[in-house]
Amino acid sequence: MDLLKTHFCNRLFYCAVAVILGWETCNKYLVKNTLGQQVFFVAEENDCCNRQFCGSLRSFILHVQDNMGQEVITLTRPLRCGGFCCPCCMQELEVQAPSGTPIGYVVQNWHPYLPKFTIQNERREAVLKLVGPCCSCKCCSDVNFEILSMDESINLGRISKQWTGFLREAFTDADNFGIKFPMDLDVKIKAVLLGACFLIVSYSLNARFCQMLL
Repeated sequence: MDLLKTHFCNRLFYCAVAVILGWETCNKYLVKNTLGQQVFFVAEENDCCNRQFCGSLRSFILHVQDNMGQEVITLTRPLRCGGFCCPCCMQELEVQAPSGTPIGYVVQNWHPYLPKFTIQNERREAVLKLVGPCCSCKCCSDVNFEILSMDESINLGRISKQWTGFLREAFTDADNFGIKFPMDLDVKIKAVLLGACFLIVSYSLNARFCQMLL
């Protein structure tokens, strides 16, 4: 039974991130399970100047609501650069559940060519690594961010930006993302990985122009 359980421990928490409005306005998302059933509704809280002048690097607050309209998770990202030339000002996201109670963090790590993040618990102790590809603008294939152990020797799952077709990729901001992680993972860390998915959503917007050229 333990071996069978381990074989099926990776389940797909299908985060169908369907952007209802463009990134120039406050984004809205649907989070669905493997059966296509809505699990969460996510709405961005932001202001016009921040959206227009800071673009995908802007600060934001995301309110994650269940199907009863109750806010169960709050995601907060401050304004950061996150560029290659600014190692002291990398991206960071705080996950709160309930609102006002931090349960974990997603912290970008400086690397010359790879997008790397550390998943931290509420005590800011590093528990997992998240590593993306050198080029996040692939054509006709998914872009995978691997969820790894701290020494990066064990693959525990992935966050995938799924290819949706040339026309949709080139001319819209509506993306589909999938999260795959062990079923027995701590529920708080699962929530932090959901937050990491939305940080990657913002990261992927920076590669939009590159995708249009492929």
